[in-house]
Amino acid sequence: MPTRILPAVGDADAVRSLTTLLSQLPDAEPLTPVADSTQLVDTLARLAADSVDELPEVVVVHERIGPVPALELIREVALRFPAVGVILVTSDASPGLFSAAMDSGARGLVALPLGYEDLASRVQAVAQWSTGVRRHLGRGSLEVYTGVGGTVVTVSGAKGGVGTTVTAIHLALAAQTSGHATALVDMDLQTGDVASYLDVQFRRSVADLAAVGDISPRVLADAVFRHDTGLALLLAPGEGERGEDVTDRAARQIVSALRTRYEVVVLDCGAQMSGASAAAVEMADTALLVTTPDVVAVRGAKRMVRLWDRLQIRKAEETTVVVNRHTRGSEIQPPLIQKITGTKVAGTAVPANFKELQGVVDAGHLHDLDGRSAVKQALWGLAGELGLVKVREGGHRAAGGRLRGDRGAVSLRRRSKGG
Repeated sequence: MPTRILPAVGDADAVRSLTTLLSQLPDAEPLTPVADSTQLVDTLARLAADSVDELPEVVVVHERIGPVPALELIREVALRFPAVGVILVTSDASPGLFSAAMDSGARGLVALPLGYEDLASRVQAVAQWSTGVRRHLGRGSLEVYTGVGGTVVTVSGAKGGVGTTVTAIHLALAAQTSGHATALVDMDLQTGDVASYLDVQFRRSVADLAAVGDISPRVLADAVFRHDTGLALLLAPGEGERGEDVTDRAARQIVSALRTRYEVVVLDCGAQMSGASAAAVEMADTALLVTTPDVVAVRGAKRMVRLWDRLQIRKAEETTVVVNRHTRGSEIQPPLIQKITGTKVAGTAVPANFKELQGVVDAGHLHDLDGRSAVKQALWGLAGELGLVKVREGGHRAAGGRLRGDRGAVSLRRRSKGG
């Protein structure tokens, strides 16, 4: 059987030289190269969702891949797809980099300029390792071991006060109530209010995981607070200055660890972009941007979408806008918001009815919002639209509340980026 090799190279000249050499290797089947880190992870997730057997045996990562640095990308691939062997191609063949690459999960390193013999021997060794892992685990175990992981949903705000936290909490509650193991993360590191909305007193926070090099299941469990609703909460630090400890690299490791333990991971990213929230949005399967139907908020949404695009965090067409506090009489309706932002707009709009929320918000019991509430029905309907709610036999959703139809619902394993 030929060895499937997926090159991940951002430089056009490097692509040509690498694919030329790979095509000359015996029993090699080079796949279409991917140009950046997001495309690599998306491609592997899509292949694994169809069948684990579709995953390539070898991934070759060039040192100039971006926007995620090569070693961080290797760490994520190794964590999410452990039976895929990764080779790093680099101009720095020093013992220090070799050690760092191995610590990140690489199975081999090839020095630039590329040579046929060196590349051939590394590819052969890594392919044998990958094949051996898959044979040892067997088909049934492999699906569990590969840890393709849960669906990651980020919820960001066009500006402060548009309802980001309320949206994130109820999406997580809908997923948990329907039977999915769900984690809710407060990634609004300086001003996060998830703990206040759910009346939680806590000691540990997401900042406690920032300095941990290898987040084991036990370390993660120690940092997570188990809420009465069953939600696993990873909260923002009580001291806002500690949020600076959560770098983009730390955020990647935390999100990767969470998605291997939970079926659904919802992150409240707030309205201010940090390196950590940007990393989360980039890694997300679905990135939501919450806005209200007013000029200031919609302008804020447009600015955020353009910022994500300029920084190569997220393309506009991969972002889904959620319209909160919607009224039929508003001059700004969802189709106009879609046109202005260039994004998708969720089919479910959340109605304006703060009176329903005020009592439970003031009490810190947002989870006790009445199931008859139009706001709750819309938010849980949105969860169904995004595929976060399990569907029982006969097409009925397992989550409580009167949910809307099955429009747009997708399997968690489909992992359709951007919702």
